[in-house]
Amino acid sequence: MPPPLPLGPSGCPFDPPEGLARLRVEEPLSKVALDDGTWAWLATRYADVRAILGDARFSSDTSTPGYPISGMTGGSPRPGATRGFIRMDPPEHTRLRRMVTRDFMVKRVEALRPTLQKLTDELCDAMERVDRSEHPVDLVKALALPLPSLAISLLLGVPYEDHDTFQRLTGALLSREISEEDRGPARTELLAYIDNLVETKKAAPGDDIISRLITEQYAKGELTHEDLVAFAVLLLVAGHETTANMIGLSALTLMLDRETADRLREDPSLVRGAVEELLRFHSIIRNGPRRAALEDVEVGGQLIRKGEGVIVAVPSANRDEDTFPDAGRLDITRPNAQHHVAFGYGIHQCLGQALARAELQVVITTLLRRFPGMRPAVPVEEIPFRTDMVIYGCHALPVTW
Repeated sequence: MPPPLPLGPSGCPFDPPEGLARLRVEEPLSKVALDDGTWAWLATRYADVRAILGDARFSSDTSTPGYPISGMTGGSPRPGATRGFIRMDPPEHTRLRRMVTRDFMVKRVEALRPTLQKLTDELCDAMERVDRSEHPVDLVKALALPLPSLAISLLLGVPYEDHDTFQRLTGALLSREISEEDRGPARTELLAYIDNLVETKKAAPGDDIISRLITEQYAKGELTHEDLVAFAVLLLVAGHETTANMIGLSALTLMLDRETADRLREDPSLVRGAVEELLRFHSIIRNGPRRAALEDVEVGGQLIRKGEGVIVAVPSANRDEDTFPDAGRLDITRPNAQHHVAFGYGIHQCLGQALARAELQVVITTLLRRFPGMRPAVPVEEIPFRTDMVIYGCHALPVTW
């Protein structure tokens, strides 16, 4: 039996799991054992990861024979209800994705920037009012989680007062340590909530993505009720957990790297490049994406046969020295940082990447300006990192200033 997928912590909490660097050099396409007793190929080299993600001969459909199922992509109480277009191949993927592409285009996101700034300022105002004499501020709870929740809830038309429910449910869905038996109730509860929200908006559409899908696509028979629920669940989860954890890791990185923080504070124009480098450096998706070969394909000199599963190691690809020299060092002026694959690559590249970039740029700039003396309130080794989760980050980040 092949060795298990390298997912454990590394010597440094900012580095990818141990073992990936060795595989990238010695065996860039290797076999790894999965929890269900099967195996899949693990791609660790940047060139191979891009080749696989950009090749239509590798399927994203979880029902494809050989697809390497994980807790995130496993079954559903209503088959197909939560698969979403990211678990589909063209032409269905193309048809569904196109329905919401315009809502996440750069121009639309840039129009949201004043709103993102207002939300960030309000959250920072609340942080300033906290009495830190007894307890530090948890930056995750105070800012990193609420901002993406507010933003995606606003776009989807989800009442923000329900965000605690979403954080609890998505945390259960994305945990690597929760069994499928325990994950099932969380999935069912989330589906039930979204199902009810969709029904409510059918009766009284508002000015939001779900309402527009109802009036423009559902009303014409182009979407089913299950499609609407899948859209909402996908966009809510994808736009919530991922950006929240990047905010936490980015803030911590800059608190520990005062020289870089000072450069950004003195020259805010560097923040866009800094965000690209932070995305490359951290690569919070530690367990995928995953694919299955639809036919025999040769990648990097290795034949992957039809029906064999593939897992691409994004953190390893983004630390590939052949593409990013001195890859283990954070360099906010790195000339090719934007070529990272933190958002994936190919037709399944993250739909919400422009929104995530804008949120990170606004938060980093605001924190550096308003809290120049912010620092971790506990030693780094006492910060609870999400080594138990599919999406890496910090469970909590106690800070003071």
